[in-house]
Amino acid sequence: YFIQSNLSLGAMVKSVQVFGRKKTSTAVAYTKEGNGMIKVNGVPIDLVQPSALRYKVLEPVLLLGKKRFEGVDVRIRCRGGGSTARMYAIRQALSKSLVAYYQKFVDETSKKEKSTDCDSALIPLL
Repeated sequence: YFIQSNLSLGAMVKSVQVFGRKKTSTAVAYTKEGNGMIKVNGVPIDLVQPSALRYKVLEPVLLLGKKRFEGVDVRIRCRGGGSTARMYAIRQALSKSLVAYYQKFVDETSKKEKSTDCDSALIPLL
């Protein structure tokens, strides 16, 4: 019997894995081709707690627009630290993962379309 896996058919998954850190909190973002789903610890990004810091996590999406995230799925796992440090680590991982994905699979020039009037933690986006 001959068994063939998907990888041997040449169907490589386009994906990148990056991390973001703040104090003792670490967030790992796994980005791959998809339909725009962003989840943090298995929960959609719109339901991230605490709600007071939700816009900090959504900053990369709001800054670049939903259009940039339509072609990718992002899964983020975060551990350690307090709630504020987690939010900032998640935000950094999300922005770095999109930049890495666009550098590797799309094109180098599209990452520099935004202006530089933002937080220094989001500089990898620019």
